[in-house]
Amino acid sequence: MAQAAAATELRLATWHVELSRDGPGLLLQDIAAGDDPQVAAVLAVLEETRPDILLLTGIDVDPGGATLSALQDALEAAGTPFPHAFAPASNAGLPSGADLDGDGRTGEARDAQGYGRFRGDGAMALLSRYPVDAGGVRDFTALRWRDLPGATLPVTPEGDPFPSAAAQAVQRLSSAGHWAVPVLLPGGRRLTILAFAATPPVFDGPEDRNGLRAADETRLWLRMLDGAVGPPPEPPFAVLGRANVDPVDGEGVHAAVRALLADPRLQDPAPRSAGGAAAADRAHRGDPALDTAEYDGPGNLRVDYVLPSADLRVTGAGVHWPEGTAETVRAASRGRIVWVDVALPPPQPPDGAQLDPAGGPR
Repeated sequence: MAQAAAATELRLATWHVELSRDGPGLLLQDIAAGDDPQVAAVLAVLEETRPDILLLTGIDVDPGGATLSALQDALEAAGTPFPHAFAPASNAGLPSGADLDGDGRTGEARDAQGYGRFRGDGAMALLSRYPVDAGGVRDFTALRWRDLPGATLPVTPEGDPFPSAAAQAVQRLSSAGHWAVPVLLPGGRRLTILAFAATPPVFDGPEDRNGLRAADETRLWLRMLDGAVGPPPEPPFAVLGRANVDPVDGEGVHAAVRALLADPRLQDPAPRSAGGAAAADRAHRGDPALDTAEYDGPGNLRVDYVLPSADLRVTGAGVHWPEGTAETVRAASRGRIVWVDVALPPPQPPDGAQLDPAGGPR
């Protein structure tokens, strides 16, 4: 008699890793040198947390993929291999040809489709222990902001498009990217990762361009689940990434992220840490144990999220922020890696078939 196939357990994680440098190729040099303190700290944190699928945000990604490949090599050498990676062209640093911030100049970092001093500056990348179905990816990175159903675009005090109608005609929604990435799991199963990294809802004026954009970057997933931007993903799926907005504290359109957290098609495991609770440096309206970023100015915030679909069974969750945070954690990033463990049910065999111990039909 064939043995029953086991459930697949996965650790899903997102981390605003802040592996960004002042120019193209500099991060690659730091990784290749093998002695950069921040890179070493990042490797140490990942060795300790050991996710299976990881979205890195705030990382420089070059068009040829050399930087990401070097990071994969370093991770493998450190005993934490991620043999599969996905990082298509990003809006970070992509020239728009327009004055997107309304300062009367073009060609500057804030005029790129997503803030960036060069192509791929502070972009994002997905690493996985399991293969990615590149042919099944849906990439929303080129979606114009105004084409999002229900988009809220900035206007001047007089009610005109900000900074101009011409700018809004070319402005993309994603500051880095929005991807729906199928990951291939044992037994023919797949998990779709809905990955994104929204712009900070600050560094603008009374028109609140960045705040409105960050809110709509988060709302894109709800519109996708509604079927308003193509067919919704088949379960199971999970939203991973940086909304850059806390549900109650700090700047930003809190209602947008609260709506995402409350959507019945998703679940919020509310990952926590002892270090976040102990590090609270101001009056929180929210629970500081949920914070995922340590900031001097706005204070600590919950801005990074792992939200599995409602059908997945959550077996654990946390924010890697030990109490009395070790120097390694702070040396890696002001962001803290957020992880959620999920269990997928065993694969179901086709009618009349049996499963072998590896989980495939025979």
